[in-house]
Amino acid sequence: MVTHVPAEAYGDERGALLAFVEAQRGGIRRAVLGLSDEQAAGRPSASELSLSGLLKHVAECELNWLRLAQRKPNERARTQETWGDGFRLVEGETVAGTLAFWDGVAHETEEFIRSVGSLDDTFPLPEAPWFPKGEVSMRWLMLHLVEEIARHAGHADIIRESLDGRTAFELVAQEQGTSWA
Repeated sequence: MVTHVPAEAYGDERGALLAFVEAQRGGIRRAVLGLSDEQAAGRPSASELSLSGLLKHVAECELNWLRLAQRKPNERARTQETWGDGFRLVEGETVAGTLAFWDGVAHETEEFIRSVGSLDDTFPLPEAPWFPKGEVSMRWLMLHLVEEIARHAGHADIIRESLDGRTAFELVAQEQGTSWA
């Protein structure tokens, strides 16, 4: 899991955008490092957010944006009735399973972005008050994924520290098999 985004090869804008998205994914993945499913479902504040819920949300959110860009139906689309289930693990779901699902989505995102003719290629957005009007580019999509995942990675840092005092730096060190102290 990336902690610092390496400089891309000269002119490799796709690679740079993909690397920044992966760096933000790493923040959320690390936040659940070493936790049981029960611990990851903990809600240590007045918020309804949990680490496992954030994990599931960002995985499904990335899938939704990918399907919009691909102009394909989203097989995990949420309705008003199932919206809340996108923020918590439900029967049979686990942190490990959600991480594996997200790995698949991440791989598919990378393949798709590397295959499009140009980052200037566009796709339409459905009409909704939370979407910009009209079409957006693949570049916009990647920048939005950085923004969306980074926002939730920050939430994940706070939740993890509230659960057991472990900071992002400690989790990076643990992941790398070193010590922060």
